[in-house]
Amino acid sequence: MALPDETKDPNSALPKSTNPESAGKAPADAPVSSSKATAESAGQVAQPSEAQPVAPAGKPEATKPAEPAKAAAPSTGDKPAAPPAAAKPAAPAAAKPAPKPEGPKPEPWESELVRKLKAQYGSGIREASTYVGQKHLVVDKSIVYEILLRMREDELFDYCVDITAVHYPKREAQFDIVYVLYSFKKNERVRVKTQIKDGERLRSVFGIWPTANWLEREVYDMFGIEFEQHPDLKRILLPDGWKGHPLRKEYPILQQDQEWVKSNLGIESGQ
Repeated sequence: MALPDETKDPNSALPKSTNPESAGKAPADAPVSSSKATAESAGQVAQPSEAQPVAPAGKPEATKPAEPAKAAAPSTGDKPAAPPAAAKPAAPAAAKPAPKPEGPKPEPWESELVRKLKAQYGSGIREASTYVGQKHLVVDKSIVYEILLRMREDELFDYCVDITAVHYPKREAQFDIVYVLYSFKKNERVRVKTQIKDGERLRSVFGIWPTANWLEREVYDMFGIEFEQHPDLKRILLPDGWKGHPLRKEYPILQQDQEWVKSNLGIESGQ
């Protein structure tokens, strides 16, 4: 049972004395329960040896997340190998050009006119064809005048549109002579063609179509082909004294008759 003048300290296992002289002192043989009790019993407060900085009150300082450590590349003692170069894409194969479409081809011309001419002249009618709607008769030079006369009198081709020629110097019969005929009544066009050698002549068709006068003169001027029984066969585009025929293939495109130019114009040819 405790003495009336003593009370127990809840923080200490030792009873406190009410004697003022003994207050604040602990018996020498009293056990120490904790550092706090020892400090209180000694009447002293522990002072920190050094002042520690105190963080100011407020928001806690944000801390950066630690970066993950990079894996160290294994050391081989040599320089790291360069990454392989990207392979270049293969060039696309060149597309083959599309084959050119075939152009129109001549087709046989079958008509009552062709049947009658073949029946009368046989192999003298060498070809009867159409090409892109244009009708052609190829006939032997020996019967070309008769065919043309019949086309005018019997078949009513009353208009001679043109007479022209084409030069093939490597061919035996070098020249094609082409007559372009038209019928106003039939509204029909036909080409009659024949072939002759260089130096051969054809009979003039001036008596069948008077307009053939100038057309045959132009063929003579440009190609040198002569037409028998023509009323006035002479040059029509070039001067009378001009040498050569410009639409022959052997005639150079820039050639001039220098002699004629000098004698008639009084200048040297610029060619």
